[in-house]
Amino acid sequence: MDADPDTENEIIWDPEEDASLDNLSSADEAEAQPESGETTGGPATAELIATRAELKRVETENAELKDRLARRQADFENYRKRVERERSETYNRVVADVAAKLLPVSDNLKRALDAESSVEAAESDEFRHFLSGVDLIWKQLNGVLEALGVKPIPAVGEQFDPHVHEAVVTEATDEYEPDTVIQEIVAGYRLGDKLIRPALVKVATRK
Repeated sequence: MDADPDTENEIIWDPEEDASLDNLSSADEAEAQPESGETTGGPATAELIATRAELKRVETENAELKDRLARRQADFENYRKRVERERSETYNRVVADVAAKLLPVSDNLKRALDAESSVEAAESDEFRHFLSGVDLIWKQLNGVLEALGVKPIPAVGEQFDPHVHEAVVTEATDEYEPDTVIQEIVAGYRLGDKLIRPALVKVATRK
């Protein structure tokens, strides 16, 4: 029996073959699409790493600048203190030199007043006025020295201190404890911790 020509040219649909073609098409489409990490993850990650590295560099530089600033501030503070100390030492040295030259003048005025006080009552009014003027000058001179910071060294009644006292006379007595200053012959002065001149004193000794 001869085959029908129309039957020979007819395409027979196979469900399994059609499903296989669909799977192949899906696989091709999946290969054609790039992975999401390749399109967005790569540049973003690189930018994040670069940003973190730059932040680390800035933090390190900032810490170095802070340390350098702290050192500069400490150096400046030390310099300021050194300048103030040198200025104070220079001032004290100059004042001490001037005071050392003025103190003998004050001593002579005081000696003149002490010597004339015993005969003042028998002298004329003019002479008493003259002594009053000398006393005023002596007080003004001592006021200037005091304003400069020059202070007298305590002597009479104090325990003898070789750092500020110079014993020129000793006296054996039971009235005072040994090594007690019983008389000030020449007053001593100091400027702060700086000794201008020691006090010349008489010191008690044991009988």
